Amino acid sequence: MKDTLLQAVEADLARPWNRLRFTPAVEARFEADTATRRSRHLQIAGILALVIYDLYIINDYAFRPEAVHIAAWIRFGLMTPLAIAALYCVRRGLSPFLRESAMAATIVVAMLLSNVIFYLSKSPYSFLDTFSFGLILLVGNIVFSLRFGFAIVSSLLCALIMAGFVASYEPMETEVKLNTFVVFTSSALFTLVANYRLEVSERQSYLLFLREQLRNQAALQDNQALAKISLTDPLTGVANRRHFDTMLEQRWDEALAENTVLGMLVIDIDHFKHYNDYYGHLQGDACLRQVAQEMQNHIRQEVDLVVRYGGEEFVVLLPNASASSTMRAAQRIRQGIETLAIPQAGPGVITVSVGAAALRPHKSMEPAALLSIADAALFQAKRAGRNRSVLAPLQDGPLTV
Repeated sequence: MKDTLLQAVEADLARPWNRLRFTPAVEARFEADTATRRSRHLQIAGILALVIYDLYIINDYAFRPEAVHIAAWIRFGLMTPLAIAALYCVRRGLSPFLRESAMAATIVVAMLLSNVIFYLSKSPYSFLDTFSFGLILLVGNIVFSLRFGFAIVSSLLCALIMAGFVASYEPMETEVKLNTFVVFTSSALFTLVANYRLEVSERQSYLLFLREQLRNQAALQDNQALAKISLTDPLTGVANRRHFDTMLEQRWDEALAENTVLGMLVIDIDHFKHYNDYYGHLQGDACLRQVAQEMQNHIRQEVDLVVRYGGEEFVVLLPNASASSTMRAAQRIRQGIETLAIPQAGPGVITVSVGAAALRPHKSMEPAALLSIADAALFQAKRAGRNRSVLAPLQDGPLTV
């Protein structure tokens, strides 16, 4: 999935300059990653824009005192509630389309109501409002940074609204109207160009960030996979000897620090060479995999460690154990493998011999001592007739089961 997404990101980075939207998978990721930040930005920008819009009541009082009550009602009774409702919906969470639509709608409504205020007044200076209408475009296209498609549509609607009101406003001279159209059109074009560049920059930065993030994740996964391979026996899937050497040192130090008992099983498949010679190496490999999996079924999954020590010999490391729990683990494994009923190269089935040892480490000993003790117990199990478990206490004689 990440490889596919990374390929899509690479394709979007090479996309034509005039194409803003990403491929569907990347666009969905872009919206998911930026939605919270985008929503917060629109809320802050929307509140700021609304405050400034309402402060224009001072302008109304200066330019059209006879209509200031109408202007106040439009600003505070219409525009303010509508803007607050839009910002509330954005805060609650909207789809990208509805979020941008809601904010674009506030721009169009602000333009409409501003034109109504100016149009209803016949004050000599009322027409000066038309030169500030470009600020509404500035808010939508730059401050809000509406997505480019919404910026174009809202700017076009605002232009049509302004043109309709200004063209029919008789107190304005034709030359002033023409100048108003030129200024407004210039504002629309400049702010749309800036809007486009802002969105291109945002999207390009996001693509570069996402590409690096995906590459880092892929590299991390590759490193983890390589690390796992280096610590795993490729045939059986259990730990290899290298991992065992590291974990034995670690578990030994833990048991020494916590004054706990460390257990170990050394397990050998009985007469495996004869089995391998009779059935062949492929069948022998299959047997080793079955035996290793059965061992995994009888240990504490998050605590104990099954290791392929070499050939048909396995080791199980049992932290925080006891002599009795170590012997029970040996019995479960031995009986479980016998229950598999893998046919032997003669009468009977595949069995294992198990040497078990449990001791409380102390500073005068080396971790290898535990392995030596368990290995000696395995030798006793084989001498006693195989298919059995022998626990070798440090001081007492071996116990055979």
